[in-house]
Amino acid sequence: MKKKDDSYQQLKIKLFLVSVIVMFLSIIGITVLYNFVIRGRFADFVVEFLRRVIYAGQKDAYDRALETYRQVVRNYREWYFMGGVLFLLMVAQMIYLNSFIKYFTEINRGIDALVTENTSDVILPQELAATERKINTIKHMLEKRKSEAQLAEQRKNDLIVYLAHDLKTPLTSVIGYLTLLRDEPQISQELRCRYTNIALEKAERLEELINEFFDITRFNLTTLTLDKEQIYFSRMLEQLASEFRPILAERDLEWKLEIASDIMLIGDVDKLARVFDNLIRNAVNYSYTGTEILLYAQIEGNQLKVMLKNRGKTIPQDKLEHIFEQFYRVDASRSSVTGGAGLGLAIAKEIVELHGGTITVASASENTVFIVMLPVD
Repeated sequence: MKKKDDSYQQLKIKLFLVSVIVMFLSIIGITVLYNFVIRGRFADFVVEFLRRVIYAGQKDAYDRALETYRQVVRNYREWYFMGGVLFLLMVAQMIYLNSFIKYFTEINRGIDALVTENTSDVILPQELAATERKINTIKHMLEKRKSEAQLAEQRKNDLIVYLAHDLKTPLTSVIGYLTLLRDEPQISQELRCRYTNIALEKAERLEELINEFFDITRFNLTTLTLDKEQIYFSRMLEQLASEFRPILAERDLEWKLEIASDIMLIGDVDKLARVFDNLIRNAVNYSYTGTEILLYAQIEGNQLKVMLKNRGKTIPQDKLEHIFEQFYRVDASRSSVTGGAGLGLAIAKEIVELHGGTITVASASENTVFIVMLPVD
């Protein structure tokens, strides 16, 4: 049974009391009118009015006034009474409507405060306390969203400035080493290979930075959509882990794989691969040298649990709260290793949630754990 909503109980009581008072006064007014017009001194009042105003100064003013009353008023007393009753009812209705409409005026004032972005809370009459709470909740939510949007925009602008600055360094190196190779045809083969490798590394870094520009644009201009199919999830994770082995070896890191065999899942294989590519890349970039990275995947009930754990600098709680936001980077400084647009985890979260799953992170005692839960049914 649906619970009765008593949010506007005070308003109901007040409007009821107003209606009772208005009806009571209307009855009194109609009673007075009836006694005056039908049974009271209405005739004397009209005759005296006619004598003093219409026939003033005439010697037979009273007789003429009385005759006029008999011809024009007396036979129509009921109509005058009904007209008076109608007028009283209209006044009563207007009083009631005004008492009702004033609450709409107060609500409109609260809505205007939302539009004008007034910083103070909206205050409404006690009878509209429920509406006041809702308007203030919406107001605070809009203020929070605006603040988050401004912060994200500022982060994006800062990153674009950083990226534009960072583009110069690898580009200058590429041009410099290629110029050396062109102007020094007689250099040794060993030196030529060295310059070529450096130029290639810088060009690859330049490509990464350009891709970050594209990521920023795509994330703001497109909406992610899924192309679902059956995925051999175990094999996908194992393949990703294999692709990262050379990178782990360069940084003296090792895999610890605990991936159950034959995990099948319905989802978008390319986008899920991007999720775990981002998580693995993040773990590699922020792991201590000579440590182990755990990649765990098991079916638990009707959900798939994927856990990625690495040993590195503990992420403070205040930063964990923002880690999945657009353009947020745990490290304010940029480097060739950890520099990024701050979109990887934001995109990962959106993809996981589109699959009906969740992604969480915890960091303590120099261990950081990302956990992804995906439905398997």
